[in-house]
Amino acid sequence: MIKSMTGYGRVETTGQDRNIVVEVKSVNHRFLEISLRMPQALFPLELEFKKKIGEKVKRGRIEIFIRLEAQSTNAPEAIVNLEIARNYFAALQRLKDEFGLTEEIGLKTLVGFRDIFSQPAETEIKPEILKQIAEALEEALNMLVQMRQEEGGAIYRDMEQRLDSIRSILETINVRSPQVIVEYQRRLTERIKELTAGFTLDDSRLAQEAAILAEKSDITEEIVRMNSHIDQFVALLQSVEAEGKKIDFLLQEMNREINTIGSKSNDAEIARQVIEAKSELSRLREQAQNIE
Repeated sequence: MIKSMTGYGRVETTGQDRNIVVEVKSVNHRFLEISLRMPQALFPLELEFKKKIGEKVKRGRIEIFIRLEAQSTNAPEAIVNLEIARNYFAALQRLKDEFGLTEEIGLKTLVGFRDIFSQPAETEIKPEILKQIAEALEEALNMLVQMRQEEGGAIYRDMEQRLDSIRSILETINVRSPQVIVEYQRRLTERIKELTAGFTLDDSRLAQEAAILAEKSDITEEIVRMNSHIDQFVALLQSVEAEGKKIDFLLQEMNREINTIGSKSNDAEIARQVIEAKSELSRLREQAQNIE
């Protein structure tokens, strides 16, 4: 069954001395792109986390946020980078002298430079906390996959309805196609009568002209292929190998067939049905962009 590329999962759990928050969200993307935002102490685990994510999803932009929030109200003191502050102050003083500015350089100005202040980096995290983080990530990913599956179900139902609509359109075109030849022959006969002013018509010649048109405008093969493509489409949606890329390729083939039907059929009613079919294909293509 197909899956959407959009989803969300969030898990918050309490550790020994801190709260662990893991947030996962995904949006559409041509390939699998993973963005991890987490404390510096977890950087050595980045490849392991990305491998775990890759086992769950195949395509989409995945954003992971991992936060460790201290439970204690005694937050660590901020570190003041005095050397950086001195450099900023000196640079501001030079600007002041260069342009003859009179404003004083105060604390309010310096606090705007965020790299002057920093929190002490956590260099090591206890093994039990690492285990809880891994479990929280696994749970958040499962929530993400569940949401992608549910949205995939909605996409499947919408696509199924549109494919049924295209089948109905093809049936209408198939019924209309032989009538186009008959009407062409009738119009041709009437036109020749007008031009020949009552002269006897060669029925065999008229039949030959109608046969030529019938051959040029025969769309039987295109309709058969379109129905075959629809059957493949449905089978692909129901298979475990349903992928947006495969579906997109099949839609390109279907669009080619319907364009051929439109170009071969010199008939206003068939042209109208072709437009309806192309509209449904366009909506199917939009939905395919959301499929993993």
